[in-house]
Amino acid sequence: MVSILDIIGPVMVGPSSSHTAGACRIGLLARGLVGGTPQEALLELHGSFARTGEGHGTDKALVAGLLGFRPDDVRIRDALDIAEREGLRFRFEKTTLDDDPHPNAVRLTLTRGDRTAVTVGESLGAGRVRLSSVDGYPVDVTGSYHTLVLTAEDRRGSIAKIAAVLAEDAINIATLRLSRRARGQDAFMVIECDDVIPETVGDDLRALGWVHWVRVLPRVSA
Repeated sequence: MVSILDIIGPVMVGPSSSHTAGACRIGLLARGLVGGTPQEALLELHGSFARTGEGHGTDKALVAGLLGFRPDDVRIRDALDIAEREGLRFRFEKTTLDDDPHPNAVRLTLTRGDRTAVTVGESLGAGRVRLSSVDGYPVDVTGSYHTLVLTAEDRRGSIAKIAAVLAEDAINIATLRLSRRARGQDAFMVIECDDVIPETVGDDLRALGWVHWVRVLPRVSA
């Protein structure tokens, strides 16, 4: 189904739904992987992001997302200066990413305290985005739902126990995807939910013992 937003794009600070609004949403999703605004960020621009991103404000929009700004926030225009004042150290590089990502793509390496995350974000047009990998695991995180990402031991019954924790908090699962590098190795789960996910859910999941880490990502698009 095609919505009106797919045609005219999102409410945003311009000039481009792909290079500005999409880039901002990628930053918003990525910051959730380290639990908030990172202290350091390496942003490797690929394809059209590398060739024309600066003219479209992609650099400002990505940093704005890392700061927690949404695509309609007028502070996007001053995001680079704001980041420097708030202690976010960032660096941009141009690169060619492997695995044939979307032409509007960026690899973000983020650090906040003892947390580090590496993710590839793609801007698909009209403000739509996805994270296509997290720490080497293939994923498909669109930001259209409230989302949990977690790693856990690959063991029998793990999905049922995680679903039970969510059910206890009246959180309905919309989609669940699991990937692993090999049998018996850690599993990476992406759980999209219809309901807002309280941070306390992360604590409940970590209490299971065999769940290694959990992140709550915001819904960034309607």
